[in-house]
Amino acid sequence: MLRLVAALIFAGSLAAAQGNVEKGKTLWIKDGCYSCHGTDGHGGVGPKLAPKPMAAAAFIAIVRHPPASGMPTFSAKVLPDADLNDMLAYLRSIPDPPAVKDIPLLNQ
Repeated sequence: MLRLVAALIFAGSLAAAQGNVEKGKTLWIKDGCYSCHGTDGHGGVGPKLAPKPMAAAAFIAIVRHPPASGMPTFSAKVLPDADLNDMLAYLRSIPDPPAVKDIPLLNQ
């Protein structure tokens, strides 16, 4: 019985950590992350974060304590962990770009 309870708690926390893709995309735009990291997370002024973003703990740590790169600091009061998990779910949903060999214009 104890194992079942532990498994259910773990499954619930895992589901919460996975986040909501649509909400994450909305937050990504609303909070201005796209302006440096691109609408699709492929980078720009800021580093590339998609299609294979870092682990949730690292993502949250960098948002809370960014390197001296000009990225603003976002406290948990301003941007809760749940919102960051939603953004991470959005970044994880972005597919890999096509291979160069599959882009006709680049193969002429």
